[in-house]
Amino acid sequence: MSDQSPPGGGYGPPAGYGDQPPGYPPPGYPYGYGYGYGGYPQAEHPQGTTILVMGILSQVICAVIGPFAWRMGNQALAEIDAQPGRFSNRGQVQAGRICGIVATCLLAFQVVLWGTIFVVFVVAAATGSSS
Repeated sequence: MSDQSPPGGGYGPPAGYGDQPPGYPPPGYPYGYGYGYGGYPQAEHPQGTTILVMGILSQVICAVIGPFAWRMGNQALAEIDAQPGRFSNRGQVQAGRICGIVATCLLAFQVVLWGTIFVVFVVAAATGSSS
């Protein structure tokens, strides 16, 4: 039997098994292949920070900004999805978009609430003055 045969008998690995082809670095080389570039670095979407800031401000200061953060977030996500691997801040855009969605829903709730209160007072004033 040869020195490379498995303990239970049988055939061992073929000659040259596990050897790297020519032009490749030795196994365990710490930086990948050691030559060339790994491609282009990912850039941040240019509107990512703006969308996140608008989403946060729509939660804290002015809910009217919410629909704009939502719309801009949808557009930015469509651009990010159209070119996968190009932009690195998808999570930032998504967070701003979600904050915009929440602010828009709260704004709609407030509009319905204040509209209902206004209608109730107008109806109460109209029925109270005619008697």
